[in-house]
Amino acid sequence: MPNSLRYLLLPLLASLGLAGCNDPEDIQLTKQNGFVYCGSTHPQFLNPQLSDGGDNIKSIGPQLFDSLLTLDPISFKPKPNLATHWKVNEDKTQYTFTLRANVEFQHTSWFQPSRPMNSHDVVFSFKRIIDSSNPYYYVNGGRYPWFQSIGFSRLVKDVKAIDDRHVQFTLSHPDNTFLDNISTIFAAIHSQEYAHQLAAKDEKSQLDEFPIGTGPFQLEKSHHNELIRLTKHANYWHHPAEMQQVVFDFSHRGTGTLAKLLTQECDVMTDPISSQLTLINKNTDIRSNISKAMNVAFISVNTQHFALSDVRVRQALNFAINRKSIIDAVYFGQGYVATSLLPSDSWAYQDNSLQIRYDRQYAKALLKQAGFGDGLKLTMWVPLAAQSYNPNPHKTAELLQANFADIGVTVSILTEKFGRRDRLTQQSNADLVLTGWAANTGDPDSLLRPQLSCEARRAGLNVSMWCDSDFDFLLTLARESEQTRHRLNLYHQAQTMLTQELPIIPIAHGVQYQVHHSSLSGFALNPFNSGSFEHVVREK
Repeated sequence: MPNSLRYLLLPLLASLGLAGCNDPEDIQLTKQNGFVYCGSTHPQFLNPQLSDGGDNIKSIGPQLFDSLLTLDPISFKPKPNLATHWKVNEDKTQYTFTLRANVEFQHTSWFQPSRPMNSHDVVFSFKRIIDSSNPYYYVNGGRYPWFQSIGFSRLVKDVKAIDDRHVQFTLSHPDNTFLDNISTIFAAIHSQEYAHQLAAKDEKSQLDEFPIGTGPFQLEKSHHNELIRLTKHANYWHHPAEMQQVVFDFSHRGTGTLAKLLTQECDVMTDPISSQLTLINKNTDIRSNISKAMNVAFISVNTQHFALSDVRVRQALNFAINRKSIIDAVYFGQGYVATSLLPSDSWAYQDNSLQIRYDRQYAKALLKQAGFGDGLKLTMWVPLAAQSYNPNPHKTAELLQANFADIGVTVSILTEKFGRRDRLTQQSNADLVLTGWAANTGDPDSLLRPQLSCEARRAGLNVSMWCDSDFDFLLTLARESEQTRHRLNLYHQAQTMLTQELPIIPIAHGVQYQVHHSSLSGFALNPFNSGSFEHVVREK
């Protein structure tokens, strides 16, 4: 069958598979050799490089792809993965990686690799991101939100293959976050051979829609907003998966993910709404996995707004928030008050509780000082999907609305189903945005830079539209400094600047919460993603 015809038939085959997946007999068949994962948002593309992490790519990505390194879930330090070891030159601007031998790419109906992974695959995967002249750079939009928000293309000057087993990265300057950043799921390694095959047929867009990686599962079919079916990668280099398939189910049809879990239409879900926890904990057929997480919920303030451009108004909103009541009503004991973007278990955490606190009278005084003693009307965009950093955004928004009304600020709540950042930055009436961020590494930079840097603003992740060259300079110095105490001081200065300017207002830190049917075990939830499903088994 010609490949062009095969791609036309894939959506049809997926829709036929979908019909079967919703049939009780097919669900039982799937569960005999796999499991069903209830998802919230079908990723626009299945290539993590094109995502900002705001969809289910952090659950799907680790199944399809591997990165050169991976982060230890306890120490947060990089450790070998596709690269077995690495060495660094004296000035820390050149990293040479030795690649693992005999790592097989996935074999699918649309691609049969002729060789194992080598350094040319690594070069291709990163050159696409950093080199605008690369044939794949502009494919499917030319946006690499997470990489662009951290200035990755300005950091990495070149990537070249020394030989098949060795690849070298040259940096423009030393950077303490480099190894961490290439340990994330965003730094997925693709097949150069597959890319060349697609380019020859003028089908380059398929690289992101029907991807080929080295992960424990491979794509079988995908139907947008309905399902993604993955099957076992039989030649996976690390540990062939125990299960034969995983189905990510995104269909709702009027029922929520918890209802589908309770009726056993699916086996796994993440980030339940907090009000569901009591029911979940009472159900003996459901088990819970809780993991610490580097995350934060916050209000992003449109600093271009005529009133919100006044720091006194932003401070008034900050002092108006009763964070303790939000923790009690929304997080049900599985969260704590945020006094900084960084959680308290971050090595660079600074306690800003004197500046980030509840003080209703001071809030009213600041508002009056700014000339809005007679009141102010604002809008607040609110996503409806629960996240690890905010298990019930709408409830949180209602509490914030009441807090702000108490000081004379009337807030109209506007809802967005999933709250995609690139869409929110384009909303002309987005005065406030209730959002948050889950870090992708353990370095403080991973929570600060993607939210507030000038690069993040250009990448569409900086919803507040705040850009300060002095703040960026502090983060850059912290990335380059070799001494931890100097880095700590710089990150403290950055946090102090944020408490003074308040382009975003911290609210709370949450945990990662995954629930699954009691017959399943072997999940490896970590602070940065859902982990690989290679060890998941179903008890007989």
